Amino acid sequence: MGNNFKEQPKAEEQKPPKPVKENKVVRSVANVVSGSFLSRDTTLKSLPFVFFLSFLAICYIAKGYYDDDQVRKLSRLTNEIKELRTQYIVVKDSLVIKSKQTEVAKALAIQLSGIKESVVPPKKILVKTVNTNPKAD
Repeated sequence: MGNNFKEQPKAEEQKPPKPVKENKVVRSVANVVSGSFLSRDTTLKSLPFVFFLSFLAICYIAKGYYDDDQVRKLSRLTNEIKELRTQYIVVKDSLVIKSKQTEVAKALAIQLSGIKESVVPPKKILVKTVNTNPKAD
């Protein structure tokens, strides 16, 4: 084993450096940022479809907002119905209590309107009807 001097390859024998391939993601991002993807024919041909998809996406988002608004409105109305039903029951109960004979008599006595409770029970009036048209047999 001796010391050998390495020979340098001649300039003609050296291979030119390979161009570095860029990553597809990097190229795609660069095309989007620079806007060069918009000038391609395939992009221009598919532009109406892209607009259609954008329109559908906007409609989908708007429908979501509308549905949320309707759910809030339904919840508010349901609570309002519960409150009104409770109020109805309270007022109905109050009316039942105030319309009793004893309560009405107390209220009239307080008003001093001169109206007094009758102590004589009411009488039934029976009306007998006489048939004036004889039946033709």
